[in-house]
Amino acid sequence: MNLSFKIARRYLFAKKSTNAINLITGISVLGLSIGTAALILVLSVFNGFEDLIKGLFSNFNPDVKITAIRGKTFIPDSTSLELIRQLKGVDIVSLALEEVAFFEYEDNQDFGILKGVDSNFHRINHIDSTVLEGRYSFRERGRDAAVLGIGMRNKLKVDVSDPFTSMSVYMPKRRQVGALEKPFRQQFIIPTGSFIIQQDFDNQYILSSLEFARSLLAEPRAVSSIEIRLNPLFPAAETLGQIRGILGEDYAVKDRYQQDEAFFKLMNIEKWMSFAILTLTLLLVAFNMIGSLWMIVLEKKPDIAILKSMGASDRLIRSIFLQEGLLLCGIGMLAGFILAIGLYLVHTNLPYGLISIPQGFLVTAYPVSLRALDFALIALTVLSIGLLASLPPAFRAQRVPAIILEE
Repeated sequence: MNLSFKIARRYLFAKKSTNAINLITGISVLGLSIGTAALILVLSVFNGFEDLIKGLFSNFNPDVKITAIRGKTFIPDSTSLELIRQLKGVDIVSLALEEVAFFEYEDNQDFGILKGVDSNFHRINHIDSTVLEGRYSFRERGRDAAVLGIGMRNKLKVDVSDPFTSMSVYMPKRRQVGALEKPFRQQFIIPTGSFIIQQDFDNQYILSSLEFARSLLAEPRAVSSIEIRLNPLFPAAETLGQIRGILGEDYAVKDRYQQDEAFFKLMNIEKWMSFAILTLTLLLVAFNMIGSLWMIVLEKKPDIAILKSMGASDRLIRSIFLQEGLLLCGIGMLAGFILAIGLYLVHTNLPYGLISIPQGFLVTAYPVSLRALDFALIALTVLSIGLLASLPPAFRAQRVPAIILEE
């Protein structure tokens, strides 16, 4: 332990000549503690929502989604598809075809997205585990069946337990039609279940078999996307590179983040804006710390003069008060970490958390996820603020002369 640290620790914990110094120091530590805890908790709530949304999206979006750069649909090349299936990093491959359609159930009508999927789709994302009512099935008693998002089910007022009432699906014809010809195709489908994932999916999507969607679009071989589940034992980035190498530049190969890139970017912006605002609050708290250290410098002027007369350099004096500021900041930071972890444990162990979410949401309390990287970043931020706040008192201390003349 070096000399400057020993003296800094002594000055920090020694009894002060006036209670005002103790009061200001205590306020500084309290402010740093609350600010640090707030930073941890705010970032953790954003982390929790990010994990929650990623989990929800994973029940619909695949690990990798392949779409055409030009056009909405394409006919997959069987050779390329087989090469992709043989990659060690690829676990399951599924084909899908989606298009906007018009749906009618009894007297209720609405637009939505019909997504035709093959038999591997539920193995890609486990969407069958999100079925709220009914069952995940695309064939009932020899008839085509559909599974609706809960939002579409509510808008169309569908009774999935009624096996006799069918739903009409209308799809516009892509070719030019004659004057007496209908401009759309119509087919019937039986609703068998409803799923609940996330509002954007629930309010738009109706799932059917790939064959039903192809027949409605009159596209017997077309798909709009190839969806892939990756093998977690192999590096995802390497597998993505291999897939892009097979397909070439005519196809977009997107990972899970890129499929909802705009949404996650917006969430990250909100997260780091909140971090910046709370950091500015900590900077304001640092003014209390400057005042506390400045008063300690004034109180210790005789000690500083003695140290200088004994040969202490300006660098040593400056180091003493810089380390005292860092000690003060470190105590506040550790107290903030303990406070944040304590609140986290209380929140996660209560049935509805410290702050509950109104009924109707998927979770009853705000999701919170602590991450070691956040602790490291906040520690660096708080200690940097402490170092900056310690500079003015430290430079003031080094200007104290070795001999103090009595006034």
